[in-house]
Amino acid sequence: MNADVTPMVLADRVCKNFGALDVLNGVSLEVQRGEVACLIGPSGSGKSTFLRCVNHLEKVNAGRLLVDGDLIGYREKAGKLYELSSRDAGRQRRDIGMVFQHFNLFPHRTVVNNIIEAPMLVGGKSKAAATEHAMALLDQVGLRNKADAYPAQLSGGQQQRVAIARALAMEPKLMLFDEPTSALDPELVGDVLEVMRGLAADGMTMLVVTHEMGFAREVADQLIFMDAGAVVEKGRPRDVLANPQHERTQSFLSKLL
Repeated sequence: MNADVTPMVLADRVCKNFGALDVLNGVSLEVQRGEVACLIGPSGSGKSTFLRCVNHLEKVNAGRLLVDGDLIGYREKAGKLYELSSRDAGRQRRDIGMVFQHFNLFPHRTVVNNIIEAPMLVGGKSKAAATEHAMALLDQVGLRNKADAYPAQLSGGQQQRVAIARALAMEPKLMLFDEPTSALDPELVGDVLEVMRGLAADGMTMLVVTHEMGFAREVADQLIFMDAGAVVEKGRPRDVLANPQHERTQSFLSKLL
């Protein structure tokens, strides 16, 4: 398959259940390289679970998920799927950065030490090289002056920007954002979204679960509305937001816009 036309994310009829609870019901979508796709929908619609399946933090029960042409979490042999070892799954995960609602920084480590740990332990970088890269990333998120601070000394927005820098430190080909601003005070949201705008402008492929419709309208290449574990509607953000075709999308957006 030509690398130039291989989608960065390809989901084919992905299903996920927790016991008797069906959370994803045949989700199919594509995200092209360099594209920003925003997932929206009510709480419990499966958006975050889908994101966690993309980097195999959750195992799919049916269907296939590919990132950059590689089957995620499994290998295929003679038409059957076999789950990868935790080591091989972890190797795949290195190429996929993820930023959560809550920042998950190590409280006992400084900002710069939070960022350099994975590149050194997992990526094999020297401390000097990892630190140089970390400082460049802190420049990118506007926090170079906080390199020696501890997470407790930072605002929530600053912690989230450090979390983004930490995810970028592994030089991922894909970034996943799971409602990255939902735990922040409103006045802190703008700085985080500005960093994400910069990533989009630099061509980073991003899959973003968000309630920030202004960001989705301005930055996303496609908007995907999910409900009850399924993709109900998708298209260009301005089209979906201004003229939703599905009754469920209309109802959801009428409460937000």
